[in-house]
Amino acid sequence: MCGIFGYVGKVDVGQTLVTGIRRLEYRGYDSWGVAIGGDDGLTLFRRVGRVSQVDEPFKLAAAKSWGGIAHTRWATHGEPAERNAHPHMDGAARFAIVHNGIIENHAVLRDRLRAQGCVFQGETDSEVIVHLIASLYDGRDPRAAFVGALRLLRGAYAVAMICADAPGTIFIARDSSPIVIGRADGCAVVASDPCAIVPFTRDGIYLADGEVCALREDGYRIWNLKDEPVEGVVQKLAYDLESVERGTFKHFMLKEIYEQPRTIRDAMRGRLARGSGTTRVDGLGLTEADIRRIRSIRILGCGTSWHAGLVGRYLIEEMARIPTVVEYAAEFRYAARVLEPDTLVIALSQSGETADTLGALREAKRLGATVVGLCNVVGSGIARECGRGLYLRSGPEIGVASTKAFTSQLVVLALLALHFGRVRGMSLADGVRFLDALEALPDQAEQILGNTDAIAEMGRLVAGHRNALYVGRLYEYPLALEGALKLKEISYIHAEGLPAAELKHGPIALVDKDMPVVTLAAQTGAFEKMKSNIEEIRARGGRILAVCREGSEDLRSMAERVICIPPTLDPFVPILGALPLQLMAYYAAVERGCDVDRPRNLAKSVTVE
Repeated sequence: MCGIFGYVGKVDVGQTLVTGIRRLEYRGYDSWGVAIGGDDGLTLFRRVGRVSQVDEPFKLAAAKSWGGIAHTRWATHGEPAERNAHPHMDGAARFAIVHNGIIENHAVLRDRLRAQGCVFQGETDSEVIVHLIASLYDGRDPRAAFVGALRLLRGAYAVAMICADAPGTIFIARDSSPIVIGRADGCAVVASDPCAIVPFTRDGIYLADGEVCALREDGYRIWNLKDEPVEGVVQKLAYDLESVERGTFKHFMLKEIYEQPRTIRDAMRGRLARGSGTTRVDGLGLTEADIRRIRSIRILGCGTSWHAGLVGRYLIEEMARIPTVVEYAAEFRYAARVLEPDTLVIALSQSGETADTLGALREAKRLGATVVGLCNVVGSGIARECGRGLYLRSGPEIGVASTKAFTSQLVVLALLALHFGRVRGMSLADGVRFLDALEALPDQAEQILGNTDAIAEMGRLVAGHRNALYVGRLYEYPLALEGALKLKEISYIHAEGLPAAELKHGPIALVDKDMPVVTLAAQTGAFEKMKSNIEEIRARGGRILAVCREGSEDLRSMAERVICIPPTLDPFVPILGALPLQLMAYYAAVERGCDVDRPRNLAKSVTVE
């Protein structure tokens, strides 16, 4: 959940390190730091809060340096404080490390090291790593000490280390936490996210679990923990500078909302087969015989991905008639699970590195299920662990609150459901009907984003309240959950998403003149029932904010505010309906003066349990 960046080279090392971790600010953090290696050994700078301007001692150390490592920390063990910020250094100032992940046996190792005379400055599990390395160092081979320490760790880590005795080298290792290296003319870089190395190179090497790298300006070497050489696989990074810059937009979240007509189109590009009324999902690696054998499906995800999975369940059961269950990945991982024979498990994750989802799919594999991944990042842990699946193609998502990745997940799930449906008996006419509706979505999304005044007004209205309800039926129930989550994440307004029919089973007691209720009524199949629910809310004085399809004029007399979306088939309503809900949350957060791209306490990629 933290950010790692390292650099070896000759161009303004200090500024390069600071710029590198600023590109990782979106991941969420509460402190930051830099360790610089140079002629005078290692120099450490750590601060609480946001990355700020560096002071003169920092600039002086950087001027004499060959490189360094930098880190943004999101607290897990130990409060946000300078003593707990990374990098961590041993008592002799010979080693400095930065670490993402969690060391599960840190308490045992800490006690052992204290017995040897080590003095700890803070409370983090990460500090154990640097003292363990120092305790194993023989004065000759820093890499051997590094590897020796790694063999004693239990948990998850991406670690980068510099050593005063090994100038010009960064030592790197990975186990269940992402890390990527790259080289360009005159420098070498390492980061926990490829967006930080794109300014230097478009070629990256993702380390696999259990791999160790010695990275220098003039090259790199990779080994496994048995000290056997490994050949690094160079991959083209699916990023460009424009995609990781904000451009003319005030916030990354707003930019990413407005990118959705393109990302929806990109998710479908090359995957529609109009002539046969189906889709091309070759990346799943499933034959038609395999698809016919599927008896049940489990979808695993967390947060927004879990909401996408709920929509996916409706899509798959409607189009392919396969029983589907959606589970929180963390719950699946630790409960006593029984998987039916011929179960397909689908892992959903934007980053492809979500720790709970990775753990859950590994458990599913252990239980004998076929697993596929739907994620956004090429070379990510889930992509490698599954070995098959579909990429979202939504490009880097910098805003912490997911927007374009959510709608891309819905599109890809629709492609999968349609393909399964055609294999399992859906008619050609129905397949073509769904394809027509899918192809219309990008232009319809453009239409929604072309006139957002009413959405902005609704967001400002919600901003004046402490609570909100979102209600919907069928496909719009998961959308209600997602809309409420977006409002919570970035505006800090308490919000709940509910199935509209459940209102009268208790939650309607909350409805009064101070409770805005966002009612989702854009489906044709549930429209009349939703009108009845709106009447119930209206009778109790609730403030009704309706999202409906164009032509639903009768709702204007029932609701205080109305937003209309273009008509589409009910299964695709969540794709279009997500846009006004994202914008509503955005405008509410801006009205309340919140930090939209970096909401408090949150991180973009949850790589710890």
